[in-house]
Amino acid sequence: MAAKAVVFAYGDVGVRCLGVLLEAGLEVPLVVTHLDDPNERRWYASVFDFSSERDLHVLADPGSEIIENEVKNISPDLIFSFYYRSMLPMSVLKLARRGAFNMHGSLLPKYRGRAPLNWAVLKGETETGATLHEMLEKPDAGRIVGQQAVPIGPDETAAEVFAKVTDAAETVMRRSLRPLLEGTALLRPNELSKGSYFGGRRPEDGCIDWTRSAREIHNLVRAVAPPYPGAFCERLKVHRTQLTERSAPGRAAGPYREDGEWFAVCGDGKVLRLLEVQERK
Repeated sequence: MAAKAVVFAYGDVGVRCLGVLLEAGLEVPLVVTHLDDPNERRWYASVFDFSSERDLHVLADPGSEIIENEVKNISPDLIFSFYYRSMLPMSVLKLARRGAFNMHGSLLPKYRGRAPLNWAVLKGETETGATLHEMLEKPDAGRIVGQQAVPIGPDETAAEVFAKVTDAAETVMRRSLRPLLEGTALLRPNELSKGSYFGGRRPEDGCIDWTRSAREIHNLVRAVAPPYPGAFCERLKVHRTQLTERSAPGRAAGPYREDGEWFAVCGDGKVLRLLEVQERK
């Protein structure tokens, strides 16, 4: 008899990792996902559509009581969370006989919490990745099943890195699934004291402070560039920048135009070239 897994999932990582379970022959009697936020442009794959096309039983944002009753009736071997946006209570997690596991978009214990990829780019990291770990009551705190690192290029946007993290998440799932099913997975401690925790980000967090250094502003632009909400100042939306060796003595911090191109003086005296801008009305 095939192992049964209940899956909580959303977006590209949700679709790709759910696909790994189905390819491996697991029975997935329930998929729980989210309704799309009408205020958010969806640029990623739909778990709801993917599940419906495969005749899976899929629920979008059901109440907590419905979730617990459904999972209790299924009595799954495993519970997985693949970029599901809500914390699952222990009353649900403990219903999985072989454990409950989450796919997180960082190399834990670094960047626990919300928007880990965007924070990693913002902080100028050169590496991130995907981590499969046990789910506990505390977020992103359980033992680590497996990880896969990916590089972050100095000019890559969060969306470009996200594509690599999605591939990494699928790789981790393919590598980890059989040991989890066979009970041979070697879980290692998630040493929280060596990591970091970050909260969610809001569109207004993309506001550019030109008194910051050129590299800090460059990293902010990369971290929130479209399809994320984007970086902006009073005059411009700024989608891509380039560090330069230019100087602009006597100019105040902020954007300016020269020979048809946009530049900006930053707080450290260095000049950013603004490669992609949109003037705000």
